[in-house]
Amino acid sequence: MRLATYNVEWFANLFDDDGLLQADHGWSGRQDVRRRDQAEALGIVFTALDADAVMVIEAPDGSRRRSGTKALESFAAAFGLRQRRAVMGFLSDTQQEIALLFDPDRLSAHHDPRGGTPGEGGVPRFDESFRIDLDIDAKPERVKWSKPPLELAVTTQTGTTLRMIGVHAKSKAPHGAQGKEAIMRAAIENRRKQLAQCIWLRLRVEEHLAAAEPLIVMGDFNDGPGLDEYEKLFGRSGVEVVMGEDGKEQLHDPHAREAMTRHFSAPATARFFLADEGRWLSALLDYIMVSPDLLDRQPAWRIWHPFDDPACYRTPELREALLTASDHFPVTLDIDL
Repeated sequence: MRLATYNVEWFANLFDDDGLLQADHGWSGRQDVRRRDQAEALGIVFTALDADAVMVIEAPDGSRRRSGTKALESFAAAFGLRQRRAVMGFLSDTQQEIALLFDPDRLSAHHDPRGGTPGEGGVPRFDESFRIDLDIDAKPERVKWSKPPLELAVTTQTGTTLRMIGVHAKSKAPHGAQGKEAIMRAAIENRRKQLAQCIWLRLRVEEHLAAAEPLIVMGDFNDGPGLDEYEKLFGRSGVEVVMGEDGKEQLHDPHAREAMTRHFSAPATARFFLADEGRWLSALLDYIMVSPDLLDRQPAWRIWHPFDDPACYRTPELREALLTASDHFPVTLDIDL
């Protein structure tokens, strides 16, 4: 079985309020990319992935006026994808949702959030709030997810059951800040919030591990080992927190492990243009983490990078589609389920 995570930049802009695909000459949310070009590129990428399920990060938004699941299923129908059923969880107040687009002939999946009863302790549900003191002032801050993780109960065609959590963690970029000091304050505050979300997520991970439930955590963490200098203030990255530190049962992602030891040659899953510097920045932001019992099944990971993956690079149509479709590249996991 092949599972994937894919952050699609401004996917929502490709659909009208009725969830119908707008593959026209209008501008997409991507810089200098028309809606038709992005839609066609995404069709090529999703077809090439041929995944049984794709965790779509920045999926089309859902609200009283718009249906993100209808939009994704409309996209699947337009390109004849076998991943033709979509499921979402708690909606966000942004245009960026988390959704699973999957092949119903290969697996079933439904939103199944966990969490303690408010006021009775335990780990709160992801649509609630979490109190934690990260700045050691004895005053716990209240943390919320702007994009609550998507918790799924999954059953494969062969009867294997597992838990799956889709994640889009807080961005650490100091958007809107002006001046060196303001940028530094915003970056530190955003990292604090991102780390708090990852601590909250780790607590949920530990519940599943304690219950011996096979678990896959996948998505965009906006973080990675050694990614920025502010990590030193907190002593660890959010990715390391979720995976589990020494002495705890750990999740596994080989790309994260590689980044912990080889910062200057770590894999990359995203590529951004820095206009003020006139260059491209590559970063490892997207992960698929598996529990120890799933690791025993000897899964294989792959980053579909247009330049770093030989097969992608040698296939011009796919290489160009990956560059046009999004500023992130898909990550896949092939595993016997």
